[in-house]
Amino acid sequence: MQPQTTPNHMEIYWHDYASQFGETPITEASLTEKASVIGRTGLLLLSCGTGAWRVRNSMNAIASQLGITCTANIGLLSIDYSCFDGKHCFSQSLCLHNTGVNTSKLNRLESFVGSFPEKYAHMSGEKIHSKLDEIEKLHGLYSPVALGVASALACSAFTFLLGGGVIEMICAFIGAGMGNYIRCELNRRRLTLFLGIVLSVSAACLIYTGALKLGEILLSVPTQHEAGYICAMLFIIPGFPFITSGIDLAKLDLRSGLERLSYALIIIVVATLTAWVMALILGLEPVNFPPLSISPVLLFFLRLAASFCGVFGFSVMFNSSAKLAAIAAAIGAVANTLRLELVDIAALQPALAAFIGAMSAGILASMIKGRLGYPRIAITVPSIVIMVPGLYIYRAVYNLGIMSLTASSTWFASAMLIILALPMGLIFARILTDKMFRYCT
Repeated sequence: MQPQTTPNHMEIYWHDYASQFGETPITEASLTEKASVIGRTGLLLLSCGTGAWRVRNSMNAIASQLGITCTANIGLLSIDYSCFDGKHCFSQSLCLHNTGVNTSKLNRLESFVGSFPEKYAHMSGEKIHSKLDEIEKLHGLYSPVALGVASALACSAFTFLLGGGVIEMICAFIGAGMGNYIRCELNRRRLTLFLGIVLSVSAACLIYTGALKLGEILLSVPTQHEAGYICAMLFIIPGFPFITSGIDLAKLDLRSGLERLSYALIIIVVATLTAWVMALILGLEPVNFPPLSISPVLLFFLRLAASFCGVFGFSVMFNSSAKLAAIAAAIGAVANTLRLELVDIAALQPALAAFIGAMSAGILASMIKGRLGYPRIAITVPSIVIMVPGLYIYRAVYNLGIMSLTASSTWFASAMLIILALPMGLIFARILTDKMFRYCT
């Protein structure tokens, strides 16, 4: 049998939907031509990793400008939609070959939708599709090397926030940087999701252990610092689909919410099982970090700095511009430090502190959104990804693997409470600050 050479998902020739004759404005074009612009815009938004509510809202905005009605059923990778003009109906199913996160492209698409009445409504369908061609060609702002450095920065900061010291941070920096670099190279070559997760997580754990062993040989570093190896793989945390799944479920977009949740769980299960196997091979155990002797005041400022660096790194990994990443990092520094201080000083339960931290991030993002014009989700999600309890999830899986069921269930329950609290915090922040989101309309 000959190997398959054609792609499993066929290319859509969008310009075939546009009229090749004259300069007829899109507002006067056929229903098919109007629907093609609406559907393609929705599909491009979906490819950026945003949720169903935002995709549908954008499709509705363009449809209302074109004088037609649009209904859409949206999932993680596909859109089924119909357009009506009072006389005719046009239905179409569209599908992506893969998903990802691209906040820079999301910002550009939101600008396209927001300025559609002034800039694009008078254009022909052919010209609008040419503009969408330009947006579609916007790939990542950063090279795999830069994304590796961003991951290294984020995971190193994550290590400190989880209780690790300088040695764990350095080893996590090296392991996470190389691990995410490998993942980006595999994604660039369009290798399958499972293979990318397994190879990148394995590499991160192996390189962390190698760096620690090298330090042990050359600098007499004690082996007790092996506790941070799990931090080297936290770049794999699927924060965007996790959070957007919660938002979609809150708006009763069950298809999108459940599909996004399933996608996030697939990544977590494959990553944690891979890390567990690597731990067995390398003889590693998820023990507690050695205690740090830091005064509460100094710890407060170090948490601010580490939270800023961690969120900045994750934002860059989501393809945010440096300015957008810095804004998200500033909000994340405040929200995450508030969360940690509430646990330490006020003795709040971690899940309740996570809810308050996420809600504060959502409120701060809403306060500055109107001034800066960035999509709210491009600020809020990166700012709370650092709150996702990746270490808890891994310890739950590790203890399950060695049949320590009591410890596994304890870690799993703690992780689930925090994971549920994070989107709930953003949802209630959105309810408080966004009238459109507040109602079922």
